[in-house]
Amino acid sequence: MTALAASGLTVTLDATPVVREVTWAAPSGRWLSLIGPNGAGKSTLLRAVAGLVPYEGTIAADGSEIRTLKARERARLMAYVPQEPVLPPDMTVAQYVMLGRTPHLGYLAAPGQQDRARAKAAMETLDIARFAHRRLSRLSGGERQRVVLARALAADPKVLLLDEPTTMLDIGHQQQVLELVDQLRRDVGLTVLSTLHDLTAAGQYADELVLLSEGRVVASGPPSAVLTADLIGAVYAAQVTVAPGADGRPLVASVRRRPG
Repeated sequence: MTALAASGLTVTLDATPVVREVTWAAPSGRWLSLIGPNGAGKSTLLRAVAGLVPYEGTIAADGSEIRTLKARERARLMAYVPQEPVLPPDMTVAQYVMLGRTPHLGYLAAPGQQDRARAKAAMETLDIARFAHRRLSRLSGGERQRVVLARALAADPKVLLLDEPTTMLDIGHQQQVLELVDQLRRDVGLTVLSTLHDLTAAGQYADELVLLSEGRVVASGPPSAVLTADLIGAVYAAQVTVAPGADGRPLVASVRRRPG
């Protein structure tokens, strides 16, 4: 079953086309990652799926065009983790993560035992339960990133939208977050749509890649088909080598251009 799909997706901002006639599909329980150079339209595409910018074409989630969904319905179905979230400075970590349960609460209803349990589990999963009562203004950049992801997981979404989820994380927490998302995808059938700058990370974790350049799809398919030295060189103007890792997935390494 296709959990998320776009057809002829076009986004125009300030009279400038940013995403142009893009089509892709993410089957249920799979991880699709958008890659491409800066300005390729990756984040804008993700924001369109999240319902944050107007678009032309169609975006369907679980068979329903997202335009037809009420905000609460969309929030139950999809959780969006932006690249640069704005956090209320005086709110505590626990209070913020609990906001992820809002789509599941009745009008003016207070969180119940199950809601508190889901929020606590999300904090423990992201290793932030130990500072649950710390104010958001006192967190490091990496801690903030994990708190935002915990709020998204607390919502129990079917689709997780991640815009550069490893930004500002050290290598250990980068791996922890990506492994966690991959484990959730496999265990509970979570469908993931992400943007990733790190091509090796994209190749290691995503099932399918969509390579964008100037708002258009240049290539799509499994990582081994998209992450080639020729394609990367043409789109990124970069000199790289691509080699299979121990599991056969591609590893991308930049190659220094020798002077002279």
